Amino acid sequence: MSPSRMARAFTLSLLAFCSLAMARDLDQDEALRLRQQGVILPLEQLLNQALARYPGARLLEAELEEKHDKFVYEVELLTTAGVVREIKLDAASGDLLKDEEDD
Repeated sequence: MSPSRMARAFTLSLLAFCSLAMARDLDQDEALRLRQQGVILPLEQLLNQALARYPGARLLEAELEEKHDKFVYEVELLTTAGVVREIKLDAASGDLLKDEEDD
């Protein structure tokens, strides 16, 4: 195999691997099923936890993602100071995984 074909094959393999490692957004039906099975905590409970970190903040977005067989709620809030915060919570335990200013 020529060097250029090997490089192309390597690039395609790397892209395939990276796409598997990326987070997958779950739809509301999947989230409901996981909640009913007791796999994840209720979104309302974790939203209240996130909002309690920034009193008066406004919810911009909440998503349930799966990455490496782990479920994570990603919550974006707009604080009263006008700063967007990205908060990640373990959907099964409620543990805070990340809280940072969003770009």
